[in-house]
Amino acid sequence: MALRRFYINPEEASESGVLIRGDLFHHIREVCRFKPGDQFEVLPGDGDAWLVEVEAQTNHELSARVLSKRRLPAPAKPFLTIAVSVPKLPKVDWIVEKCVELGVYEIKPFVSDFSFLRSVKEVSVNRTQRWQKLIQGATQQSGRGDLMRLGTPTTLEKLLQDFNLSPNTGGLFPYEGVGQLGLGAAIDELKPKNLDHIWAFVGSEGGFSAREVDLFAKNGLNPVSMGEQILRVETACLALASVIKYEFGTLG
Repeated sequence: MALRRFYINPEEASESGVLIRGDLFHHIREVCRFKPGDQFEVLPGDGDAWLVEVEAQTNHELSARVLSKRRLPAPAKPFLTIAVSVPKLPKVDWIVEKCVELGVYEIKPFVSDFSFLRSVKEVSVNRTQRWQKLIQGATQQSGRGDLMRLGTPTTLEKLLQDFNLSPNTGGLFPYEGVGQLGLGAAIDELKPKNLDHIWAFVGSEGGFSAREVDLFAKNGLNPVSMGEQILRVETACLALASVIKYEFGTLG
């Protein structure tokens, strides 16, 4: 059975042991039911996993000694970024959790002509903090070794500028319509390029405007078809993540 794995703040860790308090302590005690002698791994954020054993716990904290350390394998390339036009906010919560489980490298939320929120200022600090907590919780639940990155909410225009500044990066722009290249064929065109990074751009419930389709084209991204059926935004995110990671051999 795989060991449970938890992210800790670096200040909670020393070479000899860790001291866990707060929400993580309550999760370990109340949900996982760990007691002295039980073992699990902690990730202090330096790329290592520490095997620790519970020594003692009170009503407020848990102490564990370090038994061993091992270096975690680096995430496989090409990294995958899902850039998603902000849909209704509960959908973003779900997308974040599932993308963590599928090994997505990064999510970049952005606002567009038909997004649920039309201004970056409408994405509150509390909401982005919630997404960060969801990332950490889903990472611990799935046993993933690295935290998925969360981009600062931005506009489509700024996002495309950042995309074009990224070296050795390819992009996919799924868009409903006729006559465009299929997803499989588009991926086949990217494979020989030995890319370090792939971005997939997903529209919200309202899709993309004609103006934005032209903007994608000016940035070298032509529409890609995902089939005859129009997918919900959350379905499109997960389908893209699954297909891209499978096709590039990084699914698991």
